[in-house]
Amino acid sequence: MKRLVPAPSLFQCLNLHWFETLTEARAIVEAWRRDYNESRPHMALGQKAPQEYLLQRGSCGSTKGSTTGEG
Repeated sequence: MKRLVPAPSLFQCLNLHWFETLTEARAIVEAWRRDYNESRPHMALGQKAPQEYLLQRGSCGSTKGSTTGEG
């Protein structure tokens, strides 16, 4: 199975919450995953969040080769 997020960070998220249902757990973990992968700064992107990086890259010219499938 391919690991999508680092386990220690996921465990930190899980340790902060008491889940009453599987549905609630899925919703909280999905919100954490989206924040972790989309909102937080990434070292590989010059300490920018992915959306910020894409906006800056788009304003500098071509988006050719973008992972969003556009350009």
